[in-house]
Amino acid sequence: MPERVVLAMSGGVDSSVAAQLLKADGYDVVGLFMRTGSHGESEERRAKTCCSVADALDARRVADRLDVPFYVLDFEEDFGRIQDYFADEYLAGRTPNPCVMCNIWLKFGRLWEYGKQVGADYVATGHYARIDRAPDGSPRVGRGRDLDKDQSYVLSGLAPELLERIKFPIGAMAKADVRALAKEHRLPVHDKPESQEICFVPDDDYLGFVRDRRPDRETAGTLVDEHGAVLGEHSGFEKFTIGQRRGLGVAFGEPRYVVQIEPATKTVTVGRREALARTGLEASRFNWQGPEPEGPAPCLAQIRARHRAVPATVEPLGEGRVRVRFEVPQPAVAPGQVVTLYQDDLVLGGGWIDRAVAD
Repeated sequence: MPERVVLAMSGGVDSSVAAQLLKADGYDVVGLFMRTGSHGESEERRAKTCCSVADALDARRVADRLDVPFYVLDFEEDFGRIQDYFADEYLAGRTPNPCVMCNIWLKFGRLWEYGKQVGADYVATGHYARIDRAPDGSPRVGRGRDLDKDQSYVLSGLAPELLERIKFPIGAMAKADVRALAKEHRLPVHDKPESQEICFVPDDDYLGFVRDRRPDRETAGTLVDEHGAVLGEHSGFEKFTIGQRRGLGVAFGEPRYVVQIEPATKTVTVGRREALARTGLEASRFNWQGPEPEGPAPCLAQIRARHRAVPATVEPLGEGRVRVRFEVPQPAVAPGQVVTLYQDDLVLGGGWIDRAVAD
């Protein structure tokens, strides 16, 4: 009997090619689409997101083309947790990362729970990442071969005991090759645009989503400089993120950036670029995919999706907490974001940034 794989099919080219590759390798593939309740059926909206009704139809067309059983799972209630998390983090002065939560809670949480119920041996997705072996033989998430598309950063929260059951079929491929293979096999989504927005945030309007989700919060306050001098008023601190330069609401003679957000006083501090530099960070809820070091250990630290990992040292603090020190200070270390640590191109672990360290 062939081994069974449940595959998250989003209706995009990446998961579609993943289905074709798994099928070609002889696996018994079951396609699963996560219905989240996020809708948006205009052509423009459809080109920017995933998980809509139109995406479900695209995924079904691919499944039919490949003769793969296909099911739609209702995750709308679970997805509401991610939406609540997203809004509440902004209202706590933090910058959320819903893609990481979706991977932990849904794609490799609820989806794998369903997979086990139907006798699956593996769960698979169309992520640009790999499952590779560390020198000690343990499985780790590894960077995708196409470094421009690498998604290992958002997978550092995956539990180490799950890694043996995960497949990333396109992890060793370049995006151009994925599209070429989709066209070769006449998959109907071979030229479908990539999703570019968070699926539940219409038109990339984060502020509108947060205020609709939490309409009764009073968040207007004061904009100040690094010395505490008042520069103006703002309509809500949830509209700001650490490192933001545009949309500050006050004109300056030179670039200014958000360097601090204080929800308790509703104060947003702006400063010059050099004021963004931090020597390190502290993070909690840290998930070790590799062995936890007994003391300070060298690593590479990535603090956001578009950040190039930099040399650093990690020190476990106990109870799921770590301190990370950069060799060279880094700008815009944002509480609420994930820090993913690497050993070469393998994930060592990841956690949630609580605060930046300036000394």
